[in-house]
Amino acid sequence: MISISQKTVNSKIDCSGIGLHNGLRSSITLAPAPCNTGIVFRRTDIGGENGIIKANYKNVIGTNLGTTLTNEFGAKVSTIEHLMAAIWGCGIDNLFIDINATEVPIMDGSSEPFVFLIECAGINVQEEPRRVLEVMKKVRVEDGDKFIEVEPSKDFSIDLHIDFNHKEIQQQKFDYHSTFTSFKNDICRARTFGFKHEIDQLHKMGLAKGGSLDNAILVDEHGIVNKGGLRYEDEFVRHKTLDFIGDIYLAGHFILGHFNASKAGHGINNKLLHKLFEDETAWRII
Repeated sequence: MISISQKTVNSKIDCSGIGLHNGLRSSITLAPAPCNTGIVFRRTDIGGENGIIKANYKNVIGTNLGTTLTNEFGAKVSTIEHLMAAIWGCGIDNLFIDINATEVPIMDGSSEPFVFLIECAGINVQEEPRRVLEVMKKVRVEDGDKFIEVEPSKDFSIDLHIDFNHKEIQQQKFDYHSTFTSFKNDICRARTFGFKHEIDQLHKMGLAKGGSLDNAILVDEHGIVNKGGLRYEDEFVRHKTLDFIGDIYLAGHFILGHFNASKAGHGINNKLLHKLFEDETAWRII
């Protein structure tokens, strides 16, 4: 995962689909970006500086069932975590993401369509060296029975644990180590999931309007509703790992560190980045 050089895509490529939560159709275009640009969303329906939103943990404004970014002008883009995970998984440092609406298309509920999109565009190795964030000491955040801690490591790894009160999920654990775990094979196909008994309440809250069996795993009191079943035996914890990677890449850099997370979610993921960056002795850029 840790490359010597920065990378972007070779050429523009686009796709479209509906938003998981707002149910509205949107289109995105991935475009090459110069060295040291980072990942930048550009709201084409707004245009100009007012529509530019940097993919950075400081710009997170919402974490309820997805991660939402904003800028100083109030422009927003939501449900960015699956796309961000795919960008991380493909080793992309610099990218413009043009989007004509407020929510990234959910596609099939995983990162796989975005990985496919990036691979079709091709990857361009750039001249500037990659700058990596190295964790220098342990940092921990807690929220009730949830916690995440990160400590120094020579590579990137995650030990992630989930615990749901449902027979199809219960307790699951997944260990992702970038030296021997493949994002494309082991993580990117894992889909988002939800529970049937929560759907009415989510709709009342204005959420999950675009959700369907085509873009999410649905679980009811009997088990998995989707006719095709699961893509991985432990798809639930793998998807939570995918979400975690997408959120953590809002650090703005690839990270050298080992993460240990229990019941991680978008809110506490962002909380960890804030705490890490607040302590300038806890990290360095190399």
